[in-house]
This record gives sequence, structure tokens and C-alpha cells, in this order.
Amino acid sequence: MDGSTVEIDWESARAANLQNWDDRVPLHRDAYGLDAFDDPAHLSDVVAHDLKALTPYLPSRSLRGLDLCHLQCHIGTDTLSLARAGATVTGVDFSASALRVARELAESHGVHATWVETDVLDARAAVSGDFDVVYTSIGTITWLDDLDRWAAQVAQLLRPGGVFYIRDGHPALYALDENAENLTTRYPYFGDGRAQRWDDESTYVGAGTVAHPRTYEWPHPLSEIIGSLLGAGLRLRHFGEGKVLPWRFSPRMVEVPHGFAWPQSERDLIPCTYTILASRD
Repeated sequence: MDGSTVEIDWESARAANLQNWDDRVPLHRDAYGLDAFDDPAHLSDVVAHDLKALTPYLPSRSLRGLDLCHLQCHIGTDTLSLARAGATVTGVDFSASALRVARELAESHGVHATWVETDVLDARAAVSGDFDVVYTSIGTITWLDDLDRWAAQVAQLLRPGGVFYIRDGHPALYALDENAENLTTRYPYFGDGRAQRWDDESTYVGAGTVAHPRTYEWPHPLSEIIGSLLGAGLRLRHFGEGKVLPWRFSPRMVEVPHGFAWPQSERDLIPCTYTILASRD
């Protein structure tokens, strides 16, 4: 695993990450339980959770009839779910392999979606139109080196009055040693522009391994995440923190309804997720 802090340019890190995510596509296609979508009412667990937080901030308290851009959509299970909730969806990802699976999944279930292959940091130039909702959730922005540029894409994709939603792993969680016998800080909470280098043949779901195990991620404290959105001109509407993750961050985590959490004796000690809603006024 490692997690060493290293100097690396964005293009080299991106190339390594893309190889890794391309390797994950067939593993995730097999492990995500895609057969569940044969039920036309089925939504991914991630979207079922996120809709409860998102819809109170929408004009009609529903996605129905709204244009939504899903950034870093991977193989499209959440994108399909957002479409089933009523949105007209555009999915954005940097992996052509992932988008092929996403397109096949949507078409096989009669769902119309637009798919755009691009880095999220270039999304505004690559995606046509603007949106009532820009959405991203779980395991996304640690893969990005420049949150000011990321937040600018979000703001420019939103229509006036539009809403941005993100739920992701909490940076305080990512600072912990996932293999320690107790809650022990090991990795930096605050970023300094350098990446963390990881070597891990596994992925967060399924039993397969990847051919390209090396990846690079960047730590981003909450102050940087919120500050980047405010700096892009968005208005903070809601901030929350949660105790349950949709994947097992640490072997010590226990399965609970809708995901994984620390043992009960530690559950109130550290947040697992954060949720931000912001709007373009």
C-alpha cells in the first residue's frame, strides 16, 4: 500500500490512475450486482441515500424534469439511478472503458443518457449545455490535484439557481491508518500539493486484481474543499458528516445497514463521510 508523499506531475499521475481505473472496469462490472437493475424500480444504494439529502434543496423536491451532470460517473450505476429518479442525465468520466459499460447498461434498460469522455478538470469545455444539478459522490476528489480548477468546472456547468451535491469519504478518515488496531493517524490531513503514492492490486469491491496497481491521490482538508467551492462563487447551503461508508475502508469496520462503520465503541470518535450542497445564485 505505502501511501508515501511524492512529487509527480499531473499528466504522469493521471496516466497511472487511468490504467488502474481501466483495469477496474471488468472487475466492477462483475461485482456491482448489475442484475439488480433488471427491476425498473431499483436504485443504487449510493443514490438512494443521496436523494434524501439532495431533493429538499431542489425547487420541486424532485429530480423530475431536471438536467443533471454526473461527474466521475465510472460505469454508470449511479447515473442510471439518477435517471430513474427523473433527471435527464449526462455522465462524465475519463475512462472510455467505463463509459462503454455505462452506455451498455443504460441502453439495456431503456434509459437515455449522454456520456462524455473527459477529465473532470476539463469538464466545462467538453460538456454541452448547462445543468440544474451537478452531482458527484463517493471516492472522487482525492483523485484530483487542483480543487480550485475542479470547483470552477462545477460552477460553470451550473445554471443560475442550480445545485451542486457531493458526498465523499471524510479527509479525517483518510488520514487514519486503515490497518492499525485502533484509530491512529498515519497519513497527512493537510495537502501540500504533493501526491500520495499507492500500490494495491485489489479494488474496493470484488475479489479480482488489477494489472496496474500504482495510483496517486491528493489529500484535501475540508477547508480546501469548501473554500474552493466558495471561491468559485457558490453559496454553501448544507454541510453534514456521517458515520457510515458504502465500502469497507478498514478490515476492522463492521457491516451495518447501508454500508460499513467503525465498531460501536469508536463510532462517535471519527466521521466517515461529509456531504456538501452548494448553489449558484
